[in-house]
Amino acid sequence: MRRSVFFLMIVGLVGGCQEKAEELNVDHVLKQSEIQLMYQLKRIDQITTKKLISPRSVDEQGTLHMVPVWEWTVGFFPGSLWMMYDYTQDEFWRQKAEAFTTALESQQYNNRTHDTGFMMYCSYGKGCALTSDSTYRAILIQSAKSLASRYNDQVKAIKSWNHGKDKWQFPVIIDNMMNLELLFWAAKATGDSTFRNIAINHAMVTLEHHYRMDNSSYHLVDFDPKTGHVIKKETVQGLANESAWARGQAWGLYGYTLCYRETGIPMFLTQAEKIADYIMHHPAITADKIPLWDYDVTSKADTPRDASAAAVTASALFELAQYSDKSKTYRTFGKEIVSSLASSSYFAEAKTNEGYLLKHSTGSMPHGNEIDVPLVYADYYFIEALLRLKKLEKNLGN
Repeated sequence: MRRSVFFLMIVGLVGGCQEKAEELNVDHVLKQSEIQLMYQLKRIDQITTKKLISPRSVDEQGTLHMVPVWEWTVGFFPGSLWMMYDYTQDEFWRQKAEAFTTALESQQYNNRTHDTGFMMYCSYGKGCALTSDSTYRAILIQSAKSLASRYNDQVKAIKSWNHGKDKWQFPVIIDNMMNLELLFWAAKATGDSTFRNIAINHAMVTLEHHYRMDNSSYHLVDFDPKTGHVIKKETVQGLANESAWARGQAWGLYGYTLCYRETGIPMFLTQAEKIADYIMHHPAITADKIPLWDYDVTSKADTPRDASAAAVTASALFELAQYSDKSKTYRTFGKEIVSSLASSSYFAEAKTNEGYLLKHSTGSMPHGNEIDVPLVYADYYFIEALLRLKKLEKNLGN
C-alpha cells in the first residue's frame, strides 16, 4: 500500500492530516492540554447528571457524550486529571481527580467485566501512586480480586466479554493485556503471588494464540472453557479476521512492554520489540505516523485514522525505549507520533471539540461506532505519552 507523492499531496489537501508537524514543545502542549481539560470540566458541569459521570466522546450532534459508572472508559478522565496534577502540582487538579475517582468506588466489586484495569487502575491506580491514600489501596486490591475472578484455569486466561454467548464460549481479546497491570500491582501490594501468576499465564496464552507469524495480532480468540482448546480466531473491530486492527496492535505493544517491566521475562520484551517493528515498518504506515483504523484497509483520502491507536503506541514506545537496545529508534518514532498528534491536524483548538484534546479517533468502524471523533482514552494515553517523553528526555539530558 505504498503511496505516490501525488497521492500524499491529495490526502494532505483533502484530509488535512498530513501536515508537517512543528517542532515539539512538550511543556507547551501540556499547558494547552490543561486549558482544554479546564474547558471540558465546565462542559461536564453543564451536562452531567447523577447517572452520567464521565466523558467518553461526542454524540452525533457533536455534543459531549457522558457515560454511566459501569462503562469501560470511566477511568480515563480521572486518570487524565491525576496526570495533570502530577505535572502541575496544582491542588485544583488533585481535587477534581479525587472527585471523579471517588465516583467509581462501587466498581471495585464489578466482576462482570475484564475492563476493571482500565476503569480502576487508570483512576485509582494513578491516584494511589501520587497520594499513597490507603483507601485507594484497599479499593484497588478488591478491584484486582474482581478481575481475577474471571480467570479460568483450563484456559489459563481471563475471560473478556460476557455478551455474545451465541458467538463465543470464552472470548479473550487483545485489549485484556492492558488490564494485567492491575494484577501485577496487587501482587506487589499484597504479597499474594496468585495475582502475578494469573497475569503471566494470561500473557503467555495470548502470546501463543493471538499472534500471527508476522507479529500482528488477532483481536479475539475464543476458547473452550472446559478444555482450554482454541475454537476460533477473529478480529471483531478490524477490517477482517486476518487483518491488523490498529488499536489492537497498540494494546499488544503496550501490554507486553508492561509485562516485561513487571516480570523481567525476556520473551515479553522480545514480543514487544516484534510488535513495535511490525508497526514501524508496515508498508501502510502513514507519512505522519498516525495509522488508519486498520493497517490492511485500502487507503483513500477519507479513510478514518485512529489517533487513539497512535497515542497508545507512542506511550508504549517511550517505555519500551527504557528497556530495549533499540531505544533511540523507538524514542524517535514515538516522538514523530506525538509531534503529529500535537499539530493542528489532530490537536483541537482551545475551547473546542467539547474539551477533548485530540480529534480523529475511531472506536469501532465495523459497527459504525465513534468514527472520526474524539475519544477520552486517546487523550489519556496522549498525556501519558507526553509525560513519559518529558521524563525520558530529562533522564537522557536532552
